[in-house]
Amino acid sequence: MPVAFNELLRKQWEKQRFLCVGLDTDYAKLPEGIRADAVSDAIFEFNRLIIEATADFCCAYKPNIAFYEGYGLEGLDALIRTNRYLREHYPDIPIILDAKRADIGSTNRGYVQMVEDVFSAHAITVHPYLGREALLPFLERSHLGVIVLCHTSNPGAAEFQELTLVGGEPLYRRVAEAVCREWNTQGNCGLVLGATYPRQLAEVRQVAPDLPFLIPGVGAQGGDLEQTVKNGRDANGAGIIINASRSIIYASSGADFAEVARNEAKKLDQAIKAVMSSN
Repeated sequence: MPVAFNELLRKQWEKQRFLCVGLDTDYAKLPEGIRADAVSDAIFEFNRLIIEATADFCCAYKPNIAFYEGYGLEGLDALIRTNRYLREHYPDIPIILDAKRADIGSTNRGYVQMVEDVFSAHAITVHPYLGREALLPFLERSHLGVIVLCHTSNPGAAEFQELTLVGGEPLYRRVAEAVCREWNTQGNCGLVLGATYPRQLAEVRQVAPDLPFLIPGVGAQGGDLEQTVKNGRDANGAGIIINASRSIIYASSGADFAEVARNEAKKLDQAIKAVMSSN
């Protein structure tokens, strides 16, 4: 039986690790020396060096599949190689495939096969729009982390996510309630909450006191770290996966990119721990 995503995550939290590095790797943005290689080799080598530099501080890695799909087969090959490398060299650090998938049930079985058998990830992000029935192929895999979009970090998130339902409840709150009370029968669910919406983050923590929160928006998007930690953590002083992508992996465009990425990851890790210990 594969090791469950949430079990790996809990072990990282026990080490006081709450930082997730997003491997949003774009060949066009790579340092010139790395970009001299073929696309697949360059992306993999960049990821490998970033991983080696930051693994001491990470509770998870989160490759966004779009950055790899954009380069076709070479990009997808780089993602497969990256996740295989993580599995072999850092087996205790879970991989979250940021794919934001969901469709009718029969199609979702293909997505489950994709995330597990092709990309070797421990968890996947999904959207809730088609409802629980459609997502059952994900939800029934007890070892697979299923991280559901709830209130995202982008400026336009409120257009639909904050729509008021009959009875006065916002849509994002209803999503959180459904995931917490109805969908999480295997104990494998989490929620995506943007750091750029601290009030909503705090509100959803009250609705879903025990679910893991994947929290993008700290770093390049400007989310406030102190508010994020205080509003997002659970009663046990854990429960958060704070993601930073561009602010770490592209902190330097020179030959020192891995060293600078390590420094940025360490700085953010220390800042998270400082907030954790202050309250």
